Amino acid sequence: MSDVVVLTQEGPEGIRYDFVDGCRVWVPEGGNWRIRLRDRVADTVVYQHDFTSTGMVQSSKRYYIPFEIKVWKDDKLVFTHNCDLKERDVLITMHLGGLGDQLAWIGHAAAFAQHHQCRLTCCMQEALIPLFEKTYPDIHFVSNVDDDAMKRYYAHYRVLVFFEDKEHNFQPIDYRQSGLIHMGADTLGLPYAERRPRITIDPGGRPIKERYVCIGSQASGLSKYWNNPVGWYQVVRFLKEHGYRVICIDRSRIGGTETALRMIPHGVEDETGDRPLSERARWLKHADFFVGLSSGLSWLAWAVETPVVMISGYTQPYNEFYTPYRIINRHVCNSCGNDVTQRLHPEDPLFCPYHKGTDRIFECTRAISAQHVTSVIETIPGFGVQRDD
Repeated sequence: MSDVVVLTQEGPEGIRYDFVDGCRVWVPEGGNWRIRLRDRVADTVVYQHDFTSTGMVQSSKRYYIPFEIKVWKDDKLVFTHNCDLKERDVLITMHLGGLGDQLAWIGHAAAFAQHHQCRLTCCMQEALIPLFEKTYPDIHFVSNVDDDAMKRYYAHYRVLVFFEDKEHNFQPIDYRQSGLIHMGADTLGLPYAERRPRITIDPGGRPIKERYVCIGSQASGLSKYWNNPVGWYQVVRFLKEHGYRVICIDRSRIGGTETALRMIPHGVEDETGDRPLSERARWLKHADFFVGLSSGLSWLAWAVETPVVMISGYTQPYNEFYTPYRIINRHVCNSCGNDVTQRLHPEDPLFCPYHKGTDRIFECTRAISAQHVTSVIETIPGFGVQRDD
C-alpha cells in the first residue's frame, strides 16, 4: 500500500516508521499488532492502539518530542526504537515565513543541529539562502523538497506560524504567547534564548564616508507601519540636524495599498530597490543605528549587531529580539498582534481587530509621537558625537 513507501525507516517484521511530521508507524498484514508511542522525557504514553491487520498511526503532535516506539505482534514485543537524530538526515521547513521570521528561526535550527549532531537540511525562501549557506556550511539549504527527496529524511519539523493550532499540535505554545523570537525554540524543544544568526555581509567596508543612519519605513501590513502622518518627517529632520545622512533601504519606494499608499519619508537618501540582502546587511553593519518597524530590516539590523530603534504598537516587545530602544505607547490600544483572542488576517490591508472602520484605526502607532522616538534615539551611546575621521 502507498503508506509503506512514505515511511522512510525499516524495522523488523516488515514494520515501517519515521518521525516525519510526527511519529509514524506502519505495520503489515499477518498478525495482531499493538503500537505504543511514549514521550520519554515526560514519561507519558501519548498513543496506544491495537490492529488486527495492517494499519498506520501518526502522533497528533508534530513538533520535536523524544518519542519511544514499541510494537507487539501477537502479544510479543518485536520492536523498540527511541528517536535519536544523531548522524541522521533531518529536515526543518521554514519557507513560508518572511525575512524577519527566518532570521528569528535559523539560529534555533542551527542550535538544534548542533545539539542533536544530525545532518540538517533547511527549506527556506530561495532569496534568503545566500545569507546563510556560507556562514552555516554544515547545513544544506534548499527552497523546495519533492516527494523523492523526502524519502531520505528520518525526521521532519515545521517551524512556521500556525494560525489555527488550537490543540497545540504543531507548536507547544501559541506563537502569540511565545513571540517570534522564541517560537522556533518551542517547536524544536530548545531552551529559550535569543540565537542571533550568522549572515553573509557584502565586503568593502563602509558604503559612504560620512556618519549615517539607515531607516526602514515599509512593512508587510499597514498595522505595522508608523501611522503618525508627520512622524517620519520630523525624525528625519532631527537626524539630519544632528549631522547624520539618512539612508532609506526599503525594497520599495511606495508601499501600502491602493487606498492607503505609503511613500518613503521626505528628505531621506533613496537607496530603495530589490537588492541582495547581503548588500543591505553591509549598509546596516556600518550604520550608527537603524530606525525601523516590526519588520524584516529590523531583524537584519539585529543580525549584524547594529543598534535598532524599533517603532511598534502592533506587537508586544517580547515578540521580537530585545532592544533597549523599543518604542510603544501603552496609553492607547496596543499589541493586538500578540493577543491570543485575535487571528491575524494578512490578506486584509486594513487589519485592525478592535478599531477598523472607526477613527481609532491604527491608533497604536498614530499615537507614537516623533518626540517619543527622538528622545529614545538620544539615549544611544555616541549619538551626535562627531568622529575625528
